[in-house]
Amino acid sequence: MLRRVNNSTVSRHDDLLVGIGGSDDAGVYRVSDDVALVQTVDFFTPIVDEAYDWGRIAAANALSDVYAMGGTPLTALQLIGWPRGKLPFDLLGDVLEGGVAVLAEAACTLVGGHSIDDAEPKYGFAVTGVVHPDEVFGNDGAQPGDVIVLTKPIGTGLITTGIKRGIVDAATRDLAVATMARLNAGAGRAMRRVGASAATDVTGFGLLGHLGEVIRASEVSAVVDSSAVPLLPGATDLASDGVVPGGTERNLAAVERFTRFGQVERPQRLLLADAQTSGGLLITIAAPLADALLQALSDEGEDGARIGRIVERDFADGPTGAVTVE
Repeated sequence: MLRRVNNSTVSRHDDLLVGIGGSDDAGVYRVSDDVALVQTVDFFTPIVDEAYDWGRIAAANALSDVYAMGGTPLTALQLIGWPRGKLPFDLLGDVLEGGVAVLAEAACTLVGGHSIDDAEPKYGFAVTGVVHPDEVFGNDGAQPGDVIVLTKPIGTGLITTGIKRGIVDAATRDLAVATMARLNAGAGRAMRRVGASAATDVTGFGLLGHLGEVIRASEVSAVVDSSAVPLLPGATDLASDGVVPGGTERNLAAVERFTRFGQVERPQRLLLADAQTSGGLLITIAAPLADALLQALSDEGEDGARIGRIVERDFADGPTGAVTVE
């Protein structure tokens, strides 16, 4: 007999500070007055050919959710799907080595994991971090007048598609891999030091998709200066040539429901909707603090670009708010 369980009985608790009700990057559960757990999980199929790099990117991507919430990673569990008998285990060893290298960089302890025989290789982590319950950065605090700051260039979805088609040069490929494998730890520290209204990381839904989550949760609208958005070299040419992943096409179709593009051409629209892997932090911050945040990012060796502003939602923006791209 099929039994149905009321989801609210397991997804609500007085100590659950951030749960599945919104579109935040991770769950946050308070365990004491001073400590809350930040929990997230992420895994995916190979996006680059080099096993070691895939492992590095998968680890950085999973850890990013903790940094986006203002937390510090503590422990990680590996998740592995491997086609036994089709790919050598030495290759899996390279994947694990890459993942562990990034965990070590993050001072995050690997405590175990689980593997299964799978027709397609998959790799990732369940990560647990900590944060003070009063210092959680969610995606629902953006305020009119906030400046929008992005900490990594976009275009990884387009470039990894180009890599798979064998049309991306080594320099473009290496820069994209380095960007994806770079931790958001420094950006997270800068954000905690200066403060922020709201934050998220830019991953599969693209820049506009994740900004859309912020405006819906915060009940505001936003304006994006397309010329100010940092791009990875080579990404614009790939968008213009139609070298576009399916996820990016789907993202663009989704964001068109709440985005006003004006005279922005299709290649730029695709870039702004490009499905990212291990992207940067998207931060909204009160305008008087924006310069301090950019300086703090620089002090951490991180990039930071002002790409727009948060504005009041008006009647014309509809119930979910709107993003205007200039």
